[in-house]
Amino acid sequence: MHREPGASYPPVEPYDHGLLDVGDGNLVHWEVCGNPEGKPALVVHGGPGSGCKPWARQRFDPELYRVVLFDQRGCGRSLPHAADPATGLRHNTTAHLIADMERLRVRLGIEAWLLFGWSWGATLSLAYAEAHPERVTEIVLSAVTTTRPDEIDWLYRGAGRIFPEAWDRFRAGVPEVTAPRPSAAALVTAYARRTESADPAVRERATADWCAWEDAVLSAEGQPPAYTSRPHRDRLGFVRICAHYFAHAAWLEDGQLIRDAGRLAGIPGALIHGRFDLGGPLTTAWELARAWPDAELTVIGDAGHLGGAATSHAELAALDRFAGKSSRAAKD
Repeated sequence: MHREPGASYPPVEPYDHGLLDVGDGNLVHWEVCGNPEGKPALVVHGGPGSGCKPWARQRFDPELYRVVLFDQRGCGRSLPHAADPATGLRHNTTAHLIADMERLRVRLGIEAWLLFGWSWGATLSLAYAEAHPERVTEIVLSAVTTTRPDEIDWLYRGAGRIFPEAWDRFRAGVPEVTAPRPSAAALVTAYARRTESADPAVRERATADWCAWEDAVLSAEGQPPAYTSRPHRDRLGFVRICAHYFAHAAWLEDGQLIRDAGRLAGIPGALIHGRFDLGGPLTTAWELARAWPDAELTVIGDAGHLGGAATSHAELAALDRFAGKSSRAAKD
């Protein structure tokens, strides 16, 4: 299928979808699009708690790929939704999500698949691949994160040196944390408690304050607010899941995913990262590329966390290459 360089493929609708019972009262939404006989690929969305979006389908040539998308526990179209305070999060951890991905692979009869993840989805893709390397053919990661404590500290404290006014407002949202410049761990833990409050006004305020900070960090990229503008239900679930995961450092040992990158030996990888990503500085992608010899790092000189045309072009080029496709679009 022909396309312009850097452009996405045309919109495509799923030909199959469902809710997978993964236990613990959770039903995970999944869908499949593209060629039923094509190369299997799994889209691993960011957040955590953002849910998968239709644009991700358009990163893949639908004639060459069998593309699987799913909404991680508690978000998107998965049930129950984390926006409902009655939805427990005890069974919503990184290990649970890895197990869900394996259940979905078995349910769809896939032997091994390519992983495409961005932001938090990069962390989850790496965690899955290091746990099940025999089930992964290639990995494409954009806006690379590994959710180390220092990455969390940067996003929820360090970036305050660039946006001090917004950080002061974010910090003021949890007055029970009394240190003048508290650690990010203390802040996200306090926000996690507030998202579990029995008082809906407390949950609403915590959600608004968290989203305002996230948008402040992305404001230098010159795009409309990505978090505050989300539908009310999605915002509530997103912040609750994010705070839950980051308060527990995603249940990963400090530096675990880079330390264990040797488990990815033989798996080709494409790492794509904007030099001006204020949400997750380039250091993580750089260190991962050094620890994973089969990965190639592409630094997008003028991009931030949300990417842009050059980031999209790099993602598309990597996915085309891993499908065994030459860059026809650049020649047409």
